[in-house]
Amino acid sequence: MPELPEVEALKDFLTENLVGHELVRVLPVAISVLKTYDPPLSALEGHEVTAVRRYGKFLDIGTDGGLRLVTHLARAGWLHWKDPLPDGLPRPGKGPLALRVALETGAGFDLTEAGTQKRLAVHVVRDPQEVPGVARLGPDPLADDFDEARLAALLAGERRQIKGALRDQSLIAGVGNAYSDEILHAARMSPFKLAASLTPEEVRGLYEALRGTLAEAVERSRGLAAGRLKAEKKTGLRVHGRTGEPCPVCGDTIREVSFSDSSLQYCPTCQTGGKPLADRRLSRLLK
Repeated sequence: MPELPEVEALKDFLTENLVGHELVRVLPVAISVLKTYDPPLSALEGHEVTAVRRYGKFLDIGTDGGLRLVTHLARAGWLHWKDPLPDGLPRPGKGPLALRVALETGAGFDLTEAGTQKRLAVHVVRDPQEVPGVARLGPDPLADDFDEARLAALLAGERRQIKGALRDQSLIAGVGNAYSDEILHAARMSPFKLAASLTPEEVRGLYEALRGTLAEAVERSRGLAAGRLKAEKKTGLRVHGRTGEPCPVCGDTIREVSFSDSSLQYCPTCQTGGKPLADRRLSRLLK
């Protein structure tokens, strides 16, 4: 799933390649991606792109007509830039293509979604706050005003495990499964630790890991073309998706806890005092 660093890089890429250009065609290929119908997608056509913004994991493409194309790539969505776009109209129902956007230059991009769970979302709105997912977002962890005290206030009273709290978009915007693993590894913190139980020193360590991990990932992705961002994300991860490999910090074997629809990875030596975590359904350490 694209998370804050990848969506930030996509925002920068699209700012460079979209702003100042006219949208000549916005073509839905999979109707399931459309979450709004009035105004229609066609209302964007003929308008110039004026800005591209990011809200958490949402991309917001603004136009001189006042309308905005807001999209969330969900778990299996991606943006593919093409210069030029293929000739002819794509065939609905054939392959992962969900939406095609064409510019007056002949270039443009496709939104695709792999798999059977179709969660990619496209909205046409006048204000991004009209999108329910944007309206409920918590603060951006890379914002200038997101300080240690803000994080401490957010976690106070949170009886959830810290892994789940970090992934809650209404608490902190933009962090998903992969970067929450990376942040907790950098903070040397168990993913099962209760958020409200953190000491001031632990909050400080988590804050530094949160900001540092995300900022480093954004910097690694800066200037990359859209097609290279997935590979860059994977190569930069230290524990997520690396079950069975040695921890790059201590050399211990990276372990995994599986859920019904996802998994987490962690280092026992760095994060849990050397003890493997039990299956998530038990929610305790193995004795």
